[in-house]
Amino acid sequence: MKYIYRIYQLCIAVPVIALGTLITAIVVTVGCTLGNGHFWGYYPGKLWARLIVRMMLLPVTVEGRENLQPGCSYVFVANHQGAFDIFLIYGYLNRNFKWMMKRQLRNIPFVGRACEASHQIFVDKRGPAKIRETYDKARATLRGGMSLVVFPEGARTFTGHMGVFKRGAFMLADDIQLPVVPITINGSFNVMPRMRDMKWVVWHPLHLTIHKPIEPQGQGADNIRMMEQQSYEAVMSGLDEEYKGFVENPDQ
Repeated sequence: MKYIYRIYQLCIAVPVIALGTLITAIVVTVGCTLGNGHFWGYYPGKLWARLIVRMMLLPVTVEGRENLQPGCSYVFVANHQGAFDIFLIYGYLNRNFKWMMKRQLRNIPFVGRACEASHQIFVDKRGPAKIRETYDKARATLRGGMSLVVFPEGARTFTGHMGVFKRGAFMLADDIQLPVVPITINGSFNVMPRMRDMKWVVWHPLHLTIHKPIEPQGQGADNIRMMEQQSYEAVMSGLDEEYKGFVENPDQ
């Protein structure tokens, strides 16, 4: 079955996904340029993400959507297991949001331009001024009523286990007094970890757990620390047993 699945990927799934990616990038870029970036910056990407998951025949289970209130902005924080984290969240969170992503992704042909046109937030760490600019854009996004998705580890895992959480997302939530929603991703590491980028996809179920929002309790250092700790514990609690426990990530 492994080789049949690989032949299917090579001959059917990859060509369809490549064409779908190109079309989606063009639609997003043109749509956002013409107007209504909140619509064009989210819904085509959502359909694109679902196309990828479905073309790879990966089953998806989602828990906890009932924890989210309509019309409420959130800062979503998730563990970062692998490349398919993007498709799982984009396609199945069912919430309009903007990404905080590495600035290097801007260089991906077509996709980077679409991300820029749709006002995704590129994290630029090349000096204090660039860092301030990144967080100013994130604050403006949240104050405008949009939600934000952040991988607070800042890098994908090498082992499937979680590393440390960086505080940026929690500082933003504290600054604007928004709830933080922890998200646990399972299965993405098995499908395609970073050690196998651009290689064969391995069939494995994907699971997305949306935990209850963590409401701010006051404002300042204690609140930031509380949201960070509770988020970490919530995400960790939802991991499959084989990936529970902290393992240092040298890329953080």
